[in-house]
Amino acid sequence: MAQPNTQSSETGQNKQDNSDVAQLPFERAIDELESIVKRLEDGKVALEESVAIYERGEALKRRCEDLLRQAEARVEKITLDATGKPTGSEPLDFE
Repeated sequence: MAQPNTQSSETGQNKQDNSDVAQLPFERAIDELESIVKRLEDGKVALEESVAIYERGEALKRRCEDLLRQAEARVEKITLDATGKPTGSEPLDFE
């Protein structure tokens, strides 16, 4: 019995292996996510591939959300002087 193809032709990733997403910078992750959304909206992707790229899209979405939360936390940690000008930043505590 033949195994179904679980690879996305665009990403080259197995649908269970999205481990590279955790290393992507925000700009690359959002670009790839936008590409996946466009492909899914076009509706010209086979069902099995649609599922695989949807799963990758979910991983990319989580990565972008995490990076945005980190950036927001960094901005919130910037200290201001009496005139409202930045004077430095406080260490950031991520868990």
